[in-house]
Amino acid sequence: MKPFLIIQLRPEDEAADEEFTAILDRSGLAEAETLRLRLDQQALPPLTLTDYAGVIVGGGPGCISDPAAKKPPIEARIEADVLSLMPEILARDMPFMGCCYGLGILAHHLGGKVSKALYSEPIGGVDCEMTEEGTRDPLLTDLPTTFRALVGHKEAVQDLPPSAVHLVRSGPCPFQMIRAGQNVYATQFHPEANGESFATRIEIYKDRGYFAPEEAESLTAACLAEEVTVPATLLSRFVSRYRA
Repeated sequence: MKPFLIIQLRPEDEAADEEFTAILDRSGLAEAETLRLRLDQQALPPLTLTDYAGVIVGGGPGCISDPAAKKPPIEARIEADVLSLMPEILARDMPFMGCCYGLGILAHHLGGKVSKALYSEPIGGVDCEMTEEGTRDPLLTDLPTTFRALVGHKEAVQDLPPSAVHLVRSGPCPFQMIRAGQNVYATQFHPEANGESFATRIEIYKDRGYFAPEEAESLTAACLAEEVTVPATLLSRFVSRYRA
């Protein structure tokens, strides 16, 4: 069986390790079934994408909409590395799941607008709703059409990119999940995360502008109280569908 390529962007060891463990736990993957790349630690090596069953891109503190001159060099390099994969992924219609930051990457590559103008969401749970197209998608079919998910982002997709299919929305953010082709997916919510995941991230990112530091305790309690199940099922279905 081909492994899944898991690309991580978080420069904090604790956050990266927690995210990797969460991806394994929610997807059903064993570590031996993956190749893990932390782009904060190394530049993207030469890859033959046909060696992999699929690609999963995790979240990170960067924003694709930030002006180039304001991006730290490591964030600029990480962004360029991930974007460099997208032409082949789209051309091959290769299984791809972008989580949070990965939605910005996919939408930007498809020619959509990503910015901080509208649709940012504070840290916490949100009600998501499938579109009509979403109810027919193989990853979403037969799942509850409304579900809770965990979010936290400063930028968002402003309009549906050309050629993309709109699958899931929320009240605060219309583009929670999109698909390109038949196999290229991205979510604004975190399909790998549960309340414990967000508790760890709240502590790590409390000074990164997502929320006022004094709100960390109440945000942690709220996230731990969330019952989030459908996003993990979605990630598990993605892996199960393309594992073979």
